[in-house]
Amino acid sequence: MTIRERIEKEEKDILSPYACLSMNSKGRARDEEQCDIRPVFQRDRDRILHCKSFRRLKDKTQVFLLPEGDHYRTRMTHTLEVSQNARTIAKALRLNEDLVEAIALGHDLGHTPFGHSGERVLNEICPFGFKHNEQSLRTIDILEKDGQGLNLTFEVRDGILNHQTSCMPSTLEGKIVRLSDKIAYFHHDCDDAVRAGILTENDFPKEIRDVLGETTGERLDRFIHDIVTNSLGKPDIIMSEPVAEMMVKLREFMYERVYKNPVAKKEEGRAKLLINNLYDYYLVHTELLPEELIKLIEKGEHEERVVCDHIAAMTDRFAIAKFEEIYIPKVWYG
Repeated sequence: MTIRERIEKEEKDILSPYACLSMNSKGRARDEEQCDIRPVFQRDRDRILHCKSFRRLKDKTQVFLLPEGDHYRTRMTHTLEVSQNARTIAKALRLNEDLVEAIALGHDLGHTPFGHSGERVLNEICPFGFKHNEQSLRTIDILEKDGQGLNLTFEVRDGILNHQTSCMPSTLEGKIVRLSDKIAYFHHDCDDAVRAGILTENDFPKEIRDVLGETTGERLDRFIHDIVTNSLGKPDIIMSEPVAEMMVKLREFMYERVYKNPVAKKEEGRAKLLINNLYDYYLVHTELLPEELIKLIEKGEHEERVVCDHIAAMTDRFAIAKFEEIYIPKVWYG
């Protein structure tokens, strides 16, 4: 018996009957020889951790564009917090932590520079539309490894594609990540907003504080305990009605006071202008795209889609540097 087979047996013996077992995976688009040490979902987790698009998350905006300060969240720290929340819930419910972690670490690989403002711009200007969850799947299927893709399992790909509110994953592990994503950004966006002086803890409506707690830490603890308590021993991942209702109210409050706040979003207009101009430039100069993207166009991919691939992959700093390189005149000394 290999180490992988022993681990798979332990999963079968220990995990919940509702868990997605590694040995029962629907597999990959391209068949591969099994690893003798790692089950398939652990292997997927490792591939995501080592890919270039994961490393770029450290320089992509979460909410606050180009903040001055080391402690504001980035897309990378958001991803790690989603993973931590999801693993806590999965462990408590005896579900597959490897699957949860792989989905969580990969769910935002296709996110744009400058947060959701960058996503909105590409969705407006690209004739095919743009959604970051679909781009995350495209990144792992097509764009990574110089066009080879990561060849991840069906279950990880399903969880990444369906982590949005309007979607529903096919596994309980995917459903955990879907909720953990929301919990993470409510938690850290509240924390960052308080740090930035946009909010104080007393600004949160009393009905939210009465149900979820007085601080960001209390609210995080309340969400996770509520999901575990209400999902234990059940074939679904659910929240109690009072907590689910307050999550909706917290989302509405955050949109009103933070996500649309002119202080938090003061650079958003410039970011939109930057992305618009980069899109127009590369659509005319596709020969300047990276070689692997040029090959996609040669294979029949639409130029607009491939230009979106290029821009979505950029970090905030790289996008700014490219804009300056293309559009800002250089000082010349005779």
